[in-house]
Amino acid sequence: MIKTKRRALVTGAGGFIGSHLCERLVDEGYGVSALIRYNSRNSWGWLEKSKYKAKISIISGDIRNFDSVKFAMKGVDTVFNLAALIGIPYSYHSPDSYVDVNIRGTLNILQAVKELRIGRLVQTSTSEVYGTAQFIPITENHPVNPQSPYAASKVGADFMALSFYRSFNLPVAIVRPFNAFGPRQSARAIIPTIITQILDGNKTIKLGSLNPTRDFTYVEDTVNGFIKAAKTDKAVGEIINLGNNSEISMGDLVKLIAKIIGSRVEVESEAKRIRPKVSEVMRLKADNRKAKKLLNWSPKFSLEEGLERTIDWFKENKSSYKPEIYNV
Repeated sequence: MIKTKRRALVTGAGGFIGSHLCERLVDEGYGVSALIRYNSRNSWGWLEKSKYKAKISIISGDIRNFDSVKFAMKGVDTVFNLAALIGIPYSYHSPDSYVDVNIRGTLNILQAVKELRIGRLVQTSTSEVYGTAQFIPITENHPVNPQSPYAASKVGADFMALSFYRSFNLPVAIVRPFNAFGPRQSARAIIPTIITQILDGNKTIKLGSLNPTRDFTYVEDTVNGFIKAAKTDKAVGEIINLGNNSEISMGDLVKLIAKIIGSRVEVESEAKRIRPKVSEVMRLKADNRKAKKLLNWSPKFSLEEGLERTIDWFKENKSSYKPEIYNV
């Protein structure tokens, strides 16, 4: 019997995690379609520079439009939904956009998966839905307590996906990454913010609050978790944390990055970078035992190893970033 090649669609494929996932899927032997948000420049995001570009089928569309979503899904057996608005500060200014993309866009994905009888949907969540940890480490049974419009929209998307599993037996698995980082990450995120400012020669680094802690996961580990969730039947109907089961404060993170780069810096807390007090998530640390049990997944990269790889990439791609600008 001839084995049919599996075909996957990745939404949000031009972004940070999405572009890495597309490349990894090619390596895994998948036929890969990439849904890129339609734009007049025909830009494919980070896939523009990918060595896998010729092996990926690019489709322009918008998850807010059901027709384009359904068109992109034709002929695939696995869908990875990574398309989302993710910037927390911007969600304070334009929460309606987050509802449109993160909730209504997810609903379009779910409806199309249902109509086309797609074999598996991997839906992307975020550790931000937990809010400040009520107990450590955070298991998947931790209460959800969104503290920003962004987090609230992701809670809505998560529960919409679960409702389709429960109501229609839709084969959906929800992965909940804890602060993925690595090459190509947006300057809105804390690690690129620190790295780009130091590499730009700044001796004073501008940040928000230094006290919150996060559980950082290198992007290769995160992508590995996505693919395992797509291949493992035990993941269907489940929410699964992808994290390192470790935490570091923002202040200590600056010191670690500066040490790896070989620079001495001071930190200035800038008011416009600080979240509203009740909106700031003060502590996140993953319990990853469920991922180990269901997916046979565990992170391969320590924070230090991931930072070294990330810093090396940023050294070669400094021109792609504007460290002098605060990215909302």
